[in-house]
Amino acid sequence: MKIPLSKPDITDKEKHYVQEVMESGQLSLGEKTELFEKQFIEHFRAKYAVAMNSGTSALHVAVKTLGLKTGDEVITTPYSFIASGNCLVYEGVKPVFVDIDPLTLNIDTTKIEQAITPRTKAILAVHIFGQPCNMDHIMEISKRFNLYVIEDACEAIGATWNGYPVGLLGNAGVFAFYPNKQITTGEGGVLVTNEKSIYEMASALRNQGRSLKSEWLDHKYIGYNYRMSELQAAVGLGQMERLNQILMKREEVAIRYKKLIDKYKIPVSTPKILPNCKVSWFVFIIILPKHVRRDRVINHLSHNGIQSKPYFPSIHLQPSFKNYFGFQVGQFPVCEMMSESTLAIPFFNNITLEEQTHIIETLKSCL
Repeated sequence: MKIPLSKPDITDKEKHYVQEVMESGQLSLGEKTELFEKQFIEHFRAKYAVAMNSGTSALHVAVKTLGLKTGDEVITTPYSFIASGNCLVYEGVKPVFVDIDPLTLNIDTTKIEQAITPRTKAILAVHIFGQPCNMDHIMEISKRFNLYVIEDACEAIGATWNGYPVGLLGNAGVFAFYPNKQITTGEGGVLVTNEKSIYEMASALRNQGRSLKSEWLDHKYIGYNYRMSELQAAVGLGQMERLNQILMKREEVAIRYKKLIDKYKIPVSTPKILPNCKVSWFVFIIILPKHVRRDRVINHLSHNGIQSKPYFPSIHLQPSFKNYFGFQVGQFPVCEMMSESTLAIPFFNNITLEEQTHIIETLKSCL
């Protein structure tokens, strides 16, 4: 594949920090992890940050720190990566899905209130593709019904709602660093919060249940092996030092795509961006016309050396969720329609104008 869907942006800075770790002999629970957490505290003006081995782990810990348990319900979106549903199921919590807004592809906040039952304990807001949800509406509902709010900001590091960083609007927020994310640690995640009790519990749960005051091999809680390694943190240190530059690069790539789509009059649309939010560009999604066969588009792009992928399949129609909860086709029609018509095209920091032009020209010839 000549033009991959994504490509991490690794420089000598990250390699240098990794080399320092290798030479130190401290491969876990060292200063690099502490420094990585400190970067999040300083950059986002958070009170606390807890680094973990994946965004999924951090989401699971967020659910656990809020005391959510079997029989509880959490309202969330079916249009997301499956981890935002799995993290609830791990604790026996029932995900109650609400359909999405056809313009932004985020959860339709006007439908949240009607999904609330006496068992509802929280809202899990997913900032899809790096665009914040309508957090004003979500926080207003949460306060009125006394619900927790978890922000799945795994795709939205650096995004803001009304000038305020996502991830810190609710009780707990999570960022993730898989290789296709804005910044990467290979695998990894960070939980951020302004609540001390969440921080203390999260710190213990990620480290086999050892509290911050525990002695070696003294386990206060049933915990998990969710620690971030020093090697991951070393890569993350270099990435975070370049975060603003990386986000700016990605915004420039997105702007170029939009100009090329207009220039070549490509009959596709892109998610609407709300005026009071700043997007952190994770992927570039196009919405194909209804009559277009997406599989043929993918094959045509592939034959021309261009990788593309459907983004995202509906969680409720994944075999694991469909079999476990009995979800059916047609329950969330907007989500299902978008799952059938959205396509991610190559998007990464250092993609060139020439490559983007080739992608759009090829897309035009196909359509």
